[in-house]
Amino acid sequence: LGSDNGIGVATIMSLLASDDIPHPPLEALFTIDEETGMTGAAAIRPGQLEGDILLNLDTEEETELTIGCAGGVDVTATMTVPMVDAGPDHGLEIRLRGLTGGHSGMDIHLGRGNANKLMNRLLGSVPGLQLGRLDGGGLRNASPRESTALVRVPDVDQARDQLAECFRILSSEYAATDPDLRLEVVDAERPDRALDPEFQLRLLAAIAACPSGIHRMSPDIEDLVQTSNNLARVEVKDGHLIVLCLTRSAVDSEKMAHAEEIEGVFSLLGAVVEFAGSYPGWTPRPEASIVKLMEQLYQERFGEPPTVAACHAGLECGIIGRHYPEMEMISFGPNIRGAHSPDEKVQVESVERFWGFLLETLE
Repeated sequence: LGSDNGIGVATIMSLLASDDIPHPPLEALFTIDEETGMTGAAAIRPGQLEGDILLNLDTEEETELTIGCAGGVDVTATMTVPMVDAGPDHGLEIRLRGLTGGHSGMDIHLGRGNANKLMNRLLGSVPGLQLGRLDGGGLRNASPRESTALVRVPDVDQARDQLAECFRILSSEYAATDPDLRLEVVDAERPDRALDPEFQLRLLAAIAACPSGIHRMSPDIEDLVQTSNNLARVEVKDGHLIVLCLTRSAVDSEKMAHAEEIEGVFSLLGAVVEFAGSYPGWTPRPEASIVKLMEQLYQERFGEPPTVAACHAGLECGIIGRHYPEMEMISFGPNIRGAHSPDEKVQVESVERFWGFLLETLE
């Protein structure tokens, strides 16, 4: 939406357009698809880049210098699902809205609600409910904020009461992290076909069993998430099921082991599970000269030390580093809030400070 990473692009373009900024020789690197697969970075090959220091303009806290990150892998489960003809039951549309959402890596430790998980609990709270369509979540790297289900129920009034009671419990559990959570239950034309009841029970069990959130904290770095999964999207439409996850870890072997756990859940359901877009983490090098230089400049400029740390987001440095293992890398940027959500924004005042810090680094 412009903050992540439009502000980084604008910064590089401003450097290239200027004729009075002191700097060493510059090489500008722009990559496509950073948020949805990192295919641009993955296409870089040895010998294409000449620089030996990479300033990655992609960190969301102006007080942080990022020197490492998690890797990730896309996990996708698909299958044709058994459907049955609808009976004389009533139709309802269940809409879950207003979750806080956010970045599925940087915000994963905040314990915010996952719309796919919460909708699953709502659906399971109504005996006799049959699911016709389900549309929950969106992009893999965003925590799902909403979900909509079209269902048929034997007793509308009873179903509304049961949904309301379940929602009361959810609202209480997530009052601190998702205060705007809301439920809408409206009359709708009942679906002509719905999931086979026995399969529906197995599907709800699989979604309940699918890991989502923190899997393991780092045993080496305090307060750093090491491995997680985002159950990003669950869709049932026209007799087909698709589930999208993004599994992250700073440890490649643990990343794949966690992805295989998710594969096991949906394989037992009968789905085909595929892994794609795997990318490595970025191993921290706190002793690198660019890290030491920028630490010192930050202290002198702002009167306090920066936070030098690894993060649980996916940055392109790990991919680039495979072909340029000697390249020194550091990531920094202005304050960005709500990345990967409709609330995404960048703090203007922090852009000025970030820009001045960058210019001093280049000089």
